[in-house]
Amino acid sequence: MNKALHVFIYLFLALTGAALWFEFQLNEKRTEMKDRNRMQEDFIMRVASITEKGDDYKSDSQPKILLDTQPVTAEEDGKEIDEDSMENLLDVKGYDFALEKTTHNFLKWGEAQRNGLRQIYVMDEATGKPMLDGTDKMTRGSEEDKLLEDLYKSLDSQKTQLLKTREALPVLREQLERVAKEVNSLKPVIRKDKATIIEKEKQIAQLEENNQKLDNENKKKQAQIEELNAELASAKDEVTAAKDETEQVKEALAKEKELTTQLKKLASELQNQTAGGGAQTELSKAVTSVPFGDKGKIIVADNENMFAIIEFTEAAMKELKGPDLSRPLPLMTFSVRRPGYNGQAGEIIGSVRIRQEVSGKNYLICDILSDWQQTPLLPNDVVFAN
Repeated sequence: MNKALHVFIYLFLALTGAALWFEFQLNEKRTEMKDRNRMQEDFIMRVASITEKGDDYKSDSQPKILLDTQPVTAEEDGKEIDEDSMENLLDVKGYDFALEKTTHNFLKWGEAQRNGLRQIYVMDEATGKPMLDGTDKMTRGSEEDKLLEDLYKSLDSQKTQLLKTREALPVLREQLERVAKEVNSLKPVIRKDKATIIEKEKQIAQLEENNQKLDNENKKKQAQIEELNAELASAKDEVTAAKDETEQVKEALAKEKELTTQLKKLASELQNQTAGGGAQTELSKAVTSVPFGDKGKIIVADNENMFAIIEFTEAAMKELKGPDLSRPLPLMTFSVRRPGYNGQAGEIIGSVRIRQEVSGKNYLICDILSDWQQTPLLPNDVVFAN
């Protein structure tokens, strides 16, 4: 009996040791499984935090990028191309505006979902125990199963959107390559046209400059013509006067032949008086000064040939030639100023001297004096007496 008791005790101790050894082994497995479950929970929670909900990635409205594909020709210049004649670059297979969605509705899992991941069985609400699926505990439909199913659907939706995006990108790239090729082919034509435009603008500028020179020369010629016409009119007046004097002499010669020599001498004296002393007498009647103030403005200024055409006022013309404009024109000098000009002499920029008048108008042709001048004279500069 004592021996049997000893054997039983030894056997009990051996079994206890074996049980303790298995307990240590199972505890390590439980710890490993616990750590694995916690790691999987953490990873699933992290994946859920960057996973969008399984939305339907479709858009009710589709944007358009319209491209004018009509040929660039001179006949099409100024014509507007309607939208129906343009190509929509986004009208490609697989593209949807929803693919550009920038707002993200991620799964917002918290502690409730973490606890749900730990509920792997379907619980019977009446008994509070796991429901059986045959002989096994039921897992389909549990909280963990529902959460993992939602996560799977969301990931599958994201995968579908990614595949659609990948499918649309090559088509859009081909569109961009085609547009880039077309734009690149237009650039040399545009550069050539730009160079042609610049050359034409230079030619137009040169033609305008030549036209301006011709216009100035024409004005100069016109002024010379008017001056010659005035001189011609004066010469005609002198010829008429000489004819009158000749007729008088002839009549005197017819009446008194004996006084022919004296009349010829008198006629010669009269002619000399008209050509020399008479003109001096008329000039002596010309005015020598006029009141201070503005007298007119420059109409044409030819600084290269040093002359200007000046329009004098009615009052200034009467000051120069008398109330009835019968006195000879004085060869007076006037100053010229430009309102707003700020030079060494203020607004005064130069001076002119009367040379000739234009018949029937208040225009006087004047010489531009070069002895003192701040700047070239221009039209609308004011002529005044100081």
